[in-house]
Amino acid sequence: MSGDPLSLTLAALADPTRRAILARLAMGEATVNELAEPFDISLPAVSKHLKVLERAKLISRGRSAQWRPCRLEAEPLQAVDGWLADYRKLWEHRLDRLEDYLAAIQRDPEGRKDHQK
Repeated sequence: MSGDPLSLTLAALADPTRRAILARLAMGEATVNELAEPFDISLPAVSKHLKVLERAKLISRGRSAQWRPCRLEAEPLQAVDGWLADYRKLWEHRLDRLEDYLAAIQRDPEGRKDHQK
């Protein structure tokens, strides 16, 4: 797998379990046990998911005595949002054009016949 940050982030986001872990961490810090609770998988499997998220810099792990809380790191998600921004503009433009076209054919139903030829 490529080592560039965007590729690491997208690869980490590709798994639904990891996305669910991130959704939980969006509510606040949690331990591995707390993160594992809703899943029917082993703690080692959860730990592997956490390692992928940590490698992609989507989470960080603290250390407070015996407690090792995981926390969400938003910067990689902001990078994905920035990358998607150009595509979002493209689709918004296309949807605006579709909206204009639909409004035009609603104003002139007879004009539709010309568009269908």
